[in-house]
Amino acid sequence: MLSTSSPATTIPSSLKYLPLRSFANHNTGASVDLFRPASSIGRIKSETFFKCGGFAIGMTVNHVTLDAISLKTFLENLASLAADKPLATTPFNDRHLLAARSPPQIKFDHPELLKIPTEMDLPSATIFDYAKDQLDCKIFNLTSNDIAHLKQKAKDGHVSANVKFSKFNLVAAHVWRCKALSYGTNYDPQRVSTVLYAVDVRFRLNLPQSYTGNAILSAYASARCKDIEEGPLSKLVEMMVEGNNRMTGEYARSVIDWGEVNKGFPNGDCLISSAWRLGSTDLEEYSLWKPQ
Repeated sequence: MLSTSSPATTIPSSLKYLPLRSFANHNTGASVDLFRPASSIGRIKSETFFKCGGFAIGMTVNHVTLDAISLKTFLENLASLAADKPLATTPFNDRHLLAARSPPQIKFDHPELLKIPTEMDLPSATIFDYAKDQLDCKIFNLTSNDIAHLKQKAKDGHVSANVKFSKFNLVAAHVWRCKALSYGTNYDPQRVSTVLYAVDVRFRLNLPQSYTGNAILSAYASARCKDIEEGPLSKLVEMMVEGNNRMTGEYARSVIDWGEVNKGFPNGDCLISSAWRLGSTDLEEYSLWKPQ
C-alpha cells in the first residue's frame, strides 16, 4: 500500500548522476525546482501486512522537510497515537523562523558551499565525482577499544587545553584522514581536503526545541592532504572543534542567506552525520513499537 498526502512526484531517472551541463539543460517543466522541492514529495509511506498479524511500515522523507530529530519526534507521536495516547510532543512547524533575511546578509566566505557553475564553467564540472556503478557500500565497525586507542593517540600529540576529545570528534577526524589519503595514484599532497559534518542549529538560532523541520547545517574543517598525513591526530580533532565553534547563530544565518542568493550545496570530501544519541530506543515505552 502506497500513500501520500498529495499526488506523487516522479524524478526522471535521467537526473541521476547527471553532469552539470545536462542538468542545466534538462527540461523538468516550468513548475519544478529541484532545489525547492514541492510539498508533494514531502513524505511517502508503505505498509506491509504479514500473515502472522504483524506489519511493517517503511517511510521515505525529503531531508528538506525533516531532519533526524524531527523524524524522531514524528515517530514518537505516531507511536503514541497508535497506543491511544496523546501526542508525545506538540510539533512546532513555523518554517519562517529559518527564512532568509531581507535583504540577505552574507557575512562570511563559506568555502564549504559550492555554487552551481554558470554555463561558462560547465564543461568540466559534474555534480557527482563518481557514477553509481563506481561506488561501493561498506560498513566499518569501531569498537570501544578502537575509540579508546584513538583517544590515547590524540592525547599523545600537542593539543590546546580547550579541545574536547568527544567520540564524535575523534571518529570524524580519523574518517577525514582516511578519506583525504585514499586517492591512490591521484593523491596530491598539496590538495586541500574538506570534511563536512552535520550540526543542529536549533540552540544557536534560539528555535523551539520542538521545532519540526530541517535545522541541520554543515560545519567544516579544511587542510592540505600533506598536513593531514604528517600532522598529529590531535590537530585534526582541534580543527573539528573549531569548525563546530564557527557555527554561531550569525554564521548559520549567513549560510541561509547564501542559499537564498545562490544555487548550490555543501561540498567536501565527505559528510559525517551522527545519530547515535537520538534515542530511538525511547520508542520501547510504546508496546506496539519495540525495536528489534
